[in-house]
Amino acid sequence: MLDFIKVIILGIVEGITEWLPVSSTGHLILVGDLLKPGMSDAFMEMFNVVIQLGAIMAVVVLYFHKLNPFSPRKSKKQKLLTWQMWIKVAIASVPAAVIGLIFNDYLDAIFYKPLPVAVMLIVYGVLFIIVENRNKGVRPKVTRISELTVQMLIWIGVFQMLALIPGTSRSGATIVGALLIGVSRETAAEFTFFLAIPVMFGASFLKLLKFGFHFTGAEFGLLMLGCIVSFLVSVVAIKFLMGYIKKNDFKVFGYYRIILGALILIISLVKIIIA
Repeated sequence: MLDFIKVIILGIVEGITEWLPVSSTGHLILVGDLLKPGMSDAFMEMFNVVIQLGAIMAVVVLYFHKLNPFSPRKSKKQKLLTWQMWIKVAIASVPAAVIGLIFNDYLDAIFYKPLPVAVMLIVYGVLFIIVENRNKGVRPKVTRISELTVQMLIWIGVFQMLALIPGTSRSGATIVGALLIGVSRETAAEFTFFLAIPVMFGASFLKLLKFGFHFTGAEFGLLMLGCIVSFLVSVVAIKFLMGYIKKNDFKVFGYYRIILGALILIISLVKIIIA
């Protein structure tokens, strides 16, 4: 299979799984192992992170008015609320930023493998089901981002920090954390989208620095192709998720994670036995 076709497949996987709480990094690792693109391991490690820029741009485009504190269509109060929202995003980003800067390479070396991915898929799948069952029939305490307190932001930030382990899912971890403290599904998902912007831009920049910007023409083209595909698919995925959770809970994603994680564990065990 040609590398550009493999990159398109990886872009589709990223665009779907970045926003659905099923772990984009975990899926990219697993699909990458199956496709085995003809690029270096160092390039693929960078590619799996930087391709997220396409997904992030989907959030920026879809929510541009809501994210823009300079919009001439907003009143002074609305502009102030927008700045307050960005301050909340910054506060919630601190735990992952600090731990990521210190331990990112260490965590990648230990957990950037199929087996840890499988375990985290199952753990957070179970958590989704438990939290949704606990919250059934309970009225959310928070239905708007403006209602999030500093304590809530730090709590959500800690859960985002846990997503540094591949297979956890950044969106999955932050949504679980938000649901645990009584945030509505829609608000939890939307804040997760906004929280991704500084975190994923920062992670992509660090990966590019580590790789050294030493691209061949073919590698740069593949990276751009992956970003474009992930952007287009992300637009669809975000709209789907926001429409889905208006009438449904997150348990279906929990069951999916458990099934996928169990399948990966079985395949890993079979490989060990055969070897």
